Amino acid sequence: MTRPVVGIIGNSHLINDQYPVHAGGQMNSRAVAKVADCTPLLIPADPNLLSVDELLAACDGFVLTGGRPNVHPEEYGEAATEAHGAFDRARDAIVLPLVRACVERGQPFLGICRGFQEVNVALGGTLYPEIRDLPGRTNHRMPPDGTIEEKFALRHEVTLTEGGPFAQLFGSSRVMTNTLHGQGIKAPGARVVIDGHAPDGTPEAIYVRDAPGFTLSVQWHPEWNAAEDPVSRPLFCAFGAACRAWAEGRRALPLQKTA
Repeated sequence: MTRPVVGIIGNSHLINDQYPVHAGGQMNSRAVAKVADCTPLLIPADPNLLSVDELLAACDGFVLTGGRPNVHPEEYGEAATEAHGAFDRARDAIVLPLVRACVERGQPFLGICRGFQEVNVALGGTLYPEIRDLPGRTNHRMPPDGTIEEKFALRHEVTLTEGGPFAQLFGSSRVMTNTLHGQGIKAPGARVVIDGHAPDGTPEAIYVRDAPGFTLSVQWHPEWNAAEDPVSRPLFCAFGAACRAWAEGRRALPLQKTA
């Protein structure tokens, strides 16, 4: 039997400052293929090329990846400032309605970093443009120097709700994670449950209340070292299981007898 197909949301880049591409990190594809045990499919996030309905039909689940551009603040009713950074309006136009459709249908998604923020905005939440500028908050951004291993190293603890879905999944209410983000949740969207926080109070883990499918999303980057990390591995395994359940249900539909 073929593996479930997971659409990995791509990001727009320029090679040599002139050649536009849609790209995705290899660690995302590796985590999907080797840990979630699904077929990774890179998605060009551009509404001029595809529609949400086409994505829902082609894929069994989605990884909403991290990315340097941020969700445009107009999507949550605020004006853009220099602190908001770069934007990708094409990705906004695809992913925000995709999140809402998946929540409604029960189709699984895993939100990562920007993807975590997209889930919140899609459901009516807002974002802070720069966490490190807030009183009492620490710098959650990627270290500017060092090796890739040093940049993705575990840097702070996340405290999870006792008995919540993340604590149940990880077998602990305290886990260590990396941190490579500048923005963060200001106000949670409707039905968005904040299930984990960094030591400075920054939201780090969310899910959608009463959603019929898998909606776990994290502010850190679990795709790094996903096969060995004790937090990343169960997260991707659970996501893969949700995608298999969705795929099996979809495959079974044509075989059902009608009255």
